[in-house]
Amino acid sequence: MSDVMEKLVSLCKRKGFIFQSSEIYGGLNGCWDYGPLGVELLRNIKESWWRSMTYREDVEGIDASILMHAKVWEASGHVEGFNDPMVEDSKTNERFRLDHLLEEAGVECTDLTFDDMAAKVAELGLKSPKGNELTAPRQFNMMFRTHVGPVEDSASVVYLRPETAQGIFVNYLNVQQAMRQKLPFGIAQIGKAFRNEITTKNFLFRTREFEQMEMQYFVKPGEEEKWFDYWKQERRKWFTEALGIPASRLRWHEHGSGELAHYARQAFDIHFEFPFGWDEVEGIHNRGQFDLGQHEEFSGKQLKYFDEAAKEKFVPAVVETSIGASRSTMMVLSNAYDEEEVKGETRTVMRFHPKIAPLKVAILPLVKRDGMPDIARKIEADLRDHLRVFYDEGGAIGRRYRRMDEVGTPFCVTVDSDTLEDDTVTVRERDSMEQNRVKITDLLGELTNRMANWKHPAA
Repeated sequence: MSDVMEKLVSLCKRKGFIFQSSEIYGGLNGCWDYGPLGVELLRNIKESWWRSMTYREDVEGIDASILMHAKVWEASGHVEGFNDPMVEDSKTNERFRLDHLLEEAGVECTDLTFDDMAAKVAELGLKSPKGNELTAPRQFNMMFRTHVGPVEDSASVVYLRPETAQGIFVNYLNVQQAMRQKLPFGIAQIGKAFRNEITTKNFLFRTREFEQMEMQYFVKPGEEEKWFDYWKQERRKWFTEALGIPASRLRWHEHGSGELAHYARQAFDIHFEFPFGWDEVEGIHNRGQFDLGQHEEFSGKQLKYFDEAAKEKFVPAVVETSIGASRSTMMVLSNAYDEEEVKGETRTVMRFHPKIAPLKVAILPLVKRDGMPDIARKIEADLRDHLRVFYDEGGAIGRRYRRMDEVGTPFCVTVDSDTLEDDTVTVRERDSMEQNRVKITDLLGELTNRMANWKHPAA
């Protein structure tokens, strides 16, 4: 399966999806730049999530600052508890996550405490990947720390946020009062987050800078389980219907007691079958009253909700849905990549759902004469206000089809000699490679209908 990852990473660079950050200087580990097609794919995924979350009456959107008061992270528990267990190679000083090394040695770490893992190192005589002795395990805080203002002292310390959720919690009352929302209601946000990962791996899967798409749903205490179950089903449905992920490549993973975050009472992850194995793409968490209770205590400000009907005040409980936009892009790329034999040759095709594909349709004049490019350019101009289109007149038509397959363009529209006679064009579908004639006047409606009714070939 690593072969698939190598091919996917190569394609992403070659075709303008993803580039290594600062590549001309040797690159920066764990950081990636989105190229022309990658940024379009990422934007489409974020837009799909945003519409599914906020185009409803009970969820509002915000965009909170990346830099927040340092006490936010004390209240949230990140200053004290946002740690990964780390060891170092005693000779090379390379750093590794202890749980990753143990898992590679066949140890299941799900329910192990830090002390348990440290004991396992001694018990197994665990060495570094290079065969050297390891230092004693220690906890490593993953937040990036910096300073605000001209003086670098303890009073000026701030952190690059490791999650977007806290920006929602500290604005909970502002949003509720401004929008006159009643419980239950949610607040959604898309934004950058930063984690100083000990080790980054698997392309976009674990990086130091990434984007999150999070929603916190505020409910009356005692109703968390009902809404937890509701959002579990809503979120899983989005993967299959909006992103075109086959149900066979998704599964649930419930957190055991050793996996639960300090804020969570209950947690389920949606796992996807990546080329390197099953792993998390989204978490649904029952956070209870932890977050608002902590911020009320640390800030000294009342964060209680007043229930007019019951004439009572209380701190709401929270159900969270948290998904990485960057990791979702990795999932979509992995799911889309396919190879098949066509007439003795290997065809590489990215089977994106048309709604999130970077390019929706390619306009291709069969030859560069007889007025075909002029007609093709007119079609391109007419479609551009509605769809992301691409014009290509270079090379044999079969080669152009393959180029479009490789970047996941769902449809190719070819202007040929018949077009000059009857104002029809050939529409070729990416997945089946089937072709049929469509009148130019009906083209937009036909393409829109096909996109709406698309099904993944593996579904």
